Amino acid sequence: AAVMAFYQPHAGYGGGGQPPNMVSQQQLWDIFQRIDRDRSGAINSTELQSALSNGSWAPFNPDTVRLMMCMFDVNQMGEKGTIDFNEFQQLWRYITDWQNTFRRYDRDNSGSIDTKELSVALASFGYRLSEGFCSLLVRKFDRQGRGTVLFDDFIQACVMLQTLTAGFAQYDTHRNGWMTISYEAFLCMVFNIAINK
Repeated sequence: AAVMAFYQPHAGYGGGGQPPNMVSQQQLWDIFQRIDRDRSGAINSTELQSALSNGSWAPFNPDTVRLMMCMFDVNQMGEKGTIDFNEFQQLWRYITDWQNTFRRYDRDNSGSIDTKELSVALASFGYRLSEGFCSLLVRKFDRQGRGTVLFDDFIQACVMLQTLTAGFAQYDTHRNGWMTISYEAFLCMVFNIAINK
């Protein structure tokens, strides 16, 4: 099954079957208005979740939705916990980029990524991680219990790994892949990442 960013591809991809990154601003505005069901001029996490698809019939992971809302809800003028149209355009590009990445590494076109495919993807991102760790990541982000990771969980896994790497880099002063920190500093790093997620 092809993984689509949104349930209504005909609404956003144009009659000519344009890929999602080729959507015009007018088409994005139309999509934004469809998602903004309460006509508030902004999208909340519930509206966004109902519009997103992970390529299965399961609802899009609410943790991934919250993560993306936090990343793109930067306009201090609007209501907290919502994204306006400008922020939505950036979010659309972000999801499209992840969608293209996911498709590139879903080698068997199964609509999910297994441990081997995840390992290849992470290696291409510059991570030198063992197969055991990749297997652990799959177990952590496999909400279906099938030994694979769906699109929404793939985004969350990669963003969390990126965030943890950035946190680690702050303490890796010699840039040699090692850090020495106190137990409390470690706890602060992990909890700050968990809270900001």
